[in-house]
Amino acid sequence: MTTATQAPGAPASQGHIDPAAKLAAAKAAGTAFVPVQTRSERPTSFDPADFGAPTGREVNWKHTPMDLVQPLLRDEAGPHGVISVEVTAPDEVVQLRLAPGEAPRGEVFRPEDIASAIAWTQEADAPLIRIPAGVELTEPVVVRLTGTGGLAHAHVVIEAEAGARGTVVLRHEGTAQQAQNVEIIARDGSALTVISVQRWDDDAVHLASHQARVDRDATLTHMVVTLGGKVVRVNPSVELAGAGADGKLYGLSFADAGQHFESQVYLHHKGPQTVGDVLYKGALQGAGARSVWIGDVLIGPDAVGTDSYEANRNLVLTDGARADSIPNLEIQTGDIRGAGHASATGRFDDEQLFYLQARGIAEDEARRLVVLGFLTEIVQKTGIPALEDELIAAIEAELAEGAQA
Repeated sequence: MTTATQAPGAPASQGHIDPAAKLAAAKAAGTAFVPVQTRSERPTSFDPADFGAPTGREVNWKHTPMDLVQPLLRDEAGPHGVISVEVTAPDEVVQLRLAPGEAPRGEVFRPEDIASAIAWTQEADAPLIRIPAGVELTEPVVVRLTGTGGLAHAHVVIEAEAGARGTVVLRHEGTAQQAQNVEIIARDGSALTVISVQRWDDDAVHLASHQARVDRDATLTHMVVTLGGKVVRVNPSVELAGAGADGKLYGLSFADAGQHFESQVYLHHKGPQTVGDVLYKGALQGAGARSVWIGDVLIGPDAVGTDSYEANRNLVLTDGARADSIPNLEIQTGDIRGAGHASATGRFDDEQLFYLQARGIAEDEARRLVVLGFLTEIVQKTGIPALEDELIAAIEAELAEGAQA
C-alpha cells in the first residue's frame, strides 16, 4: 500500500490507492477487490495524485455527470480573477490569509476526492474568517463570490472561537467552474451558522466539499441552498466531536430542466450526548431535472446518549424529473437516546390541489401555495429576514418559469 502525501505542516493523511490500481493488485494477488462503501472508511489525501482519475463507477461519483465536471478533476491551475470576492463583515470579525500548514488551516479538513485535493493545493493563501472568543455578531458576515467564467479553486476557513456566536453567508453568483473547500471549526461553547447559497448562472459547475468539527457544547447550523447552476454538488461532512455538541444540517434545492443538484451529507456523532438533525428538501420540474441526496449518519462507539435523525423529502412537479434519495445509518453503540432516518419522493399531491381548488383558489395559485408550504420550512431556518424574502421570491420565480414552459 502506498502512503498518501501530506501537505507541508498538515496533519497526516490516510493511505489511498487509485481504485484501478487496487483492482489490478487484487487480480494479481488472486484476491477479491472490495471497494470502500462505508463513509467513515473513505480514504483521504492532500495529494491529488493519490486519488487517480475517477471513472464514474466509484461510490462517491456514480451519481455525478462526469462529462460535465471533468475540468475540475484535472490538476491544472486556472487564471486568477475568475471569481471576484466581496466580504461584508462586522468590525469584530478577523480576516487573515493562511498558507498550507498554517493553523488553523488543515486542522479539520481532509480531502476525500480529487476535486477537493486539487482545490487544497491550488489555493496558496486560504482566507480565514474568524469570530473571536466571546463575540456575538449582530449582523451576518456575507461573502459574495461572483464568477466571470473559467476555472477556479478555493479553500475557505471559517472559525468560531470559544463562546462566539455568529452567521456566515457564502453567496455564489455569475458563472464559473469552481472546486471549493470550506473548512469550519466551531470551538467549545460557540454557536455558528454557515449558509451556502448557490444562485449561479445556468452554465456554472460547482463542486464543493464542506468539512466541519463541532467541539464541546457548541452548535453548528449548516445550510445548503441551491437554486442555480448546471451542476452543483455540495458535500457537507460534520463531526460532532465534543460532549454535548449539536449539529443541524439543512438543505433546499429547486432544479429545473437540465440541472443536476447533488449533496452527499455525512454526520459523525463522535462525542457523548450529541444531537443531530438533518433535513433536506428539494423540488424539481422540467425534462432532465435531477437531484441526488445521499445521507450518511455514523454514531460512533463513544457517542453514548446520542439523539439523531435525518430526513430527505423531494417534490417532483413534472414528468421527466428525477430525484435519488439514499439515507444510511450506522450505529456502533447501543446506549443512545434515539436514531432514525426517512426518505420520501413523490409527485404533486392532487388531493391537496383539489382541496384548495374546492375552496375557490385557482389551480396555478394552489400549486404555488403547496410548493411554498413544502419549501418554506427550510427557508425560515436561515434566521435572516432579508434572505428569507429573497429565497421565497426566487422560488416563486422558478414556479412561474415552470408554468410558462
